[in-house]
Amino acid sequence: MNLTHLDENNHPKMVDVSQKDITQRIACASGKIYMSKDAYNAIIENTAKKGPVLQTAIVAAIMGAKQTSNLIPMCHPLMISKIQTHIEENEKECSFKLFVTIKCEGKTGVEMESLTGVSIGLLTIYDMVKAIDKSMQITDIVLESKEGGKSGKYMRS
Repeated sequence: MNLTHLDENNHPKMVDVSQKDITQRIACASGKIYMSKDAYNAIIENTAKKGPVLQTAIVAAIMGAKQTSNLIPMCHPLMISKIQTHIEENEKECSFKLFVTIKCEGKTGVEMESLTGVSIGLLTIYDMVKAIDKSMQITDIVLESKEGGKSGKYMRS
């Protein structure tokens, strides 16, 4: 098996995508954060001392997605054309599920950008309410779907 991020001398390399076709690329990732009832209520009631938690998490997710190539060593910088976020509230389990969908036209996919956006968004929620609950859990960060490129469509089942 040939590893695409190693050259013939076993040195790290960035994959050459120059011969790939430009196609529309879309990827959606999600992740969850579980917390105490007090932390959940502070977010819902907008009483967290650091400000509006969910709105800040959305901005952080967007910023994180745009910085992916600066954070993940072998990721290509991409011209992102759209970032869409969605947060599902689950009062019963005191959790929030964040979805980040990224779109671009390019030679490589946007899976890492959507996964990074989710991770940074959820970490921002943690940061903003950690004074209330340090035992929060960030879980289930997964690729939900992707389209475009040679491998075609993928949908988590």
